[in-house]
Amino acid sequence: MASKSRFSSLAAFLSSIKGDLANITSPPAFLAPESVVEICTCWAERPSIYVAAAREPDSQRRALLVLKWLLASHRRQFYVGANVTAGMKKPLNAFLGEIFLGQWTDDVTTVKSVTEQVSHHPPVTACYMADEKYRVWGEGYSRVDMNFTGVLNVNQTGHSMFYLDGFEEQFLIPFPSFKVKGFFSAHLYPEIYGTYHVVSSSGFISEITYSGRGLFGGTKNRVDAKMYQRDDESKTPLYIVSGCWSESFTIYDGATGDLIDTWVPEDHPPSTLEEVPVSQQDAWESRCAWKEVIAALKAGDFWRAASEKSKVENAQRSLRKADPDYVSKWEPLFFTASHEPRPDFEALASAVPGWEIHSSKTKGVWRFDKQKAGYAQRPYHGGLDPIGSED
Repeated sequence: MASKSRFSSLAAFLSSIKGDLANITSPPAFLAPESVVEICTCWAERPSIYVAAAREPDSQRRALLVLKWLLASHRRQFYVGANVTAGMKKPLNAFLGEIFLGQWTDDVTTVKSVTEQVSHHPPVTACYMADEKYRVWGEGYSRVDMNFTGVLNVNQTGHSMFYLDGFEEQFLIPFPSFKVKGFFSAHLYPEIYGTYHVVSSSGFISEITYSGRGLFGGTKNRVDAKMYQRDDESKTPLYIVSGCWSESFTIYDGATGDLIDTWVPEDHPPSTLEEVPVSQQDAWESRCAWKEVIAALKAGDFWRAASEKSKVENAQRSLRKADPDYVSKWEPLFFTASHEPRPDFEALASAVPGWEIHSSKTKGVWRFDKQKAGYAQRPYHGGLDPIGSED
């Protein structure tokens, strides 16, 4: 009976998948014990990798280290709420205004991160992370849409910018779209397909091609990349990367073929998240808002997880019902949207034909607003309760 019930839940879930992430409700058994707003932490959780480019004097090597950092973040980014062996799960849909604050420290430095759900329909998540010691920072935003065509297609609209202030360099970073497979097998797994680019203001482009396992073979989570000079029409590789982004990948010298580096995630465990204890967090902070849901999911109590999740979602509906203008007049705490041209994006995106900003799909271009962030403090939003707490 349990197996039949699980299959029925899966069938209902798959038939509902169409459109933006906020409209899609997963069966509790497929949910990760974390929200969408936590996913961006993948970039900051290894501080020494995050700032490695800022410690490198050679511009070509700096561009390579940015590529390495991006690929090294993929496993945490795409295997949400689980690992390669256990598979992946769907993150909790973030509610409007939900935030996640944290920092990570290793023997090199400390990286701080801020993520906020700046829009609900369409769902847009904005993030910012910074290291003061090495003057490294990044910001980005993404909208997620999904549809099911035998596999779950997850399409991302948005981009991120990465800055090395010490060298006055900028990098344009893509948000790859991907597919989720394995719905009728032991576990779910992501596959990224297609070619994406990381573009540097110092004159280098990293071209990343993703492929995966198909009906006629192939390797799961395959990645092949090459870095070349932007003005080189022949795209002569300066560096070549090959391997599996979820397991390990190797970097070679493009001219000599010599081995430069091999990345194995287990050799570089992430630092421990440092955050305000959940008991002291504001109701708008992710782990506080979803604490009962998270606890139930970790305990495998899916009935309770569904019940607690409904409480949060119903509280959000009540806020919108009480004030019809609630969403339209909403003001994020840490980010501001602009519809003006963004010169740094345009200068880098022009290197890749077809790369557009699509601001109309994301309610503008979202940037971290330091002035607004300076005023943000608990209790957020004047003590307005987003989850219907009784205490």
